[in-house]
Amino acid sequence: MDKLVLFNPTTRNKLLNKRSGESKFGEHIKTLTSISNIYEQLKNLDVTHVIIGLPEDVGVFANHGKQGASRAWEATLKILLNIQSNTFTKADSVLILGHLDFTEELLAVSKLNQNKKSEIKKARKIVERIDNDVAHIVQLIIATGKKAIVIGGGHNNAYGNIKGTSLALNRSINVVNFDAHSDFRPEEGRHSGNGFSYAFAEGFLKNYFIFGLHENYTSQAVLKSLNDTKSLKYNTFEDLQIKDELNYLDGMSHALNHVSKKPFGIEIDCDAIENIPSSAMTPSGFSVNQTRQFVNFFAKHENATYLHICEAAPKKKSANLVGKLITYLITDFIKADAH
Repeated sequence: MDKLVLFNPTTRNKLLNKRSGESKFGEHIKTLTSISNIYEQLKNLDVTHVIIGLPEDVGVFANHGKQGASRAWEATLKILLNIQSNTFTKADSVLILGHLDFTEELLAVSKLNQNKKSEIKKARKIVERIDNDVAHIVQLIIATGKKAIVIGGGHNNAYGNIKGTSLALNRSINVVNFDAHSDFRPEEGRHSGNGFSYAFAEGFLKNYFIFGLHENYTSQAVLKSLNDTKSLKYNTFEDLQIKDELNYLDGMSHALNHVSKKPFGIEIDCDAIENIPSSAMTPSGFSVNQTRQFVNFFAKHENATYLHICEAAPKKKSANLVGKLITYLITDFIKADAH
């Protein structure tokens, strides 16, 4: 647990903008006071959802991508804490646990050259270390019977989410991934493009559905492995939005049918949302409202176990926009909970 930095009232008060006559979300969320016995504290706490931040983009670097995903957590906190606390938002059922501190890893990667194979190899070794930390914290949250909301980082962290959840439940899990890419690339050393293939190969991931895959950005080799394996399924963005061959609700229903027979994770890659600053920003993608609808639809199912929102890469100017987007998705997940 040496990487965990607990979210505390001091940080909260710095970020809170109180207004008379109003009650803010941040005033009602729960926090932990001590790093020891976290399992017992979580187990005994009357909350349904636990939020954890992953401010890192090492996996994106290791996949030759554009960094910036390490800034999403801070951008989210500033907005999330200041939305209204009311009967809709259920702030008192939420614990903000804190974030994993990857300063050391980010510093190490900042000294590497992305154009050198040997240095990419080093970055992929660092991703393996991050995997362990993420899997450990997610396992802890899920083992206490709470739902995890994991914010930030690259899509490499899907692996830690899946492994951690699988270990906590002592069984393989399913995942639905709202993404322009399959992230099912070869096992060539860990990075943001192969979290699902590694989790699948190691038996943590069983049924996997990629929702809205972009036809232009999926290699024939990946398509072949998706088509040849029964437990891997997908629909394409073009089928859903361009060719009008598949109704959005039907598309979601097919995906739910594929993953909902056992506990499943909901992965949201911000690369799939139109014009959102991310590591692979797209001019052609789903709208924010479609993304919210997606989260609501899957979160209503009792087997929805965690939500991961990743790959958003805000700059100073776009931090508010990204923070608002992620906050909407977090609260949609909480509101839809079947409890």
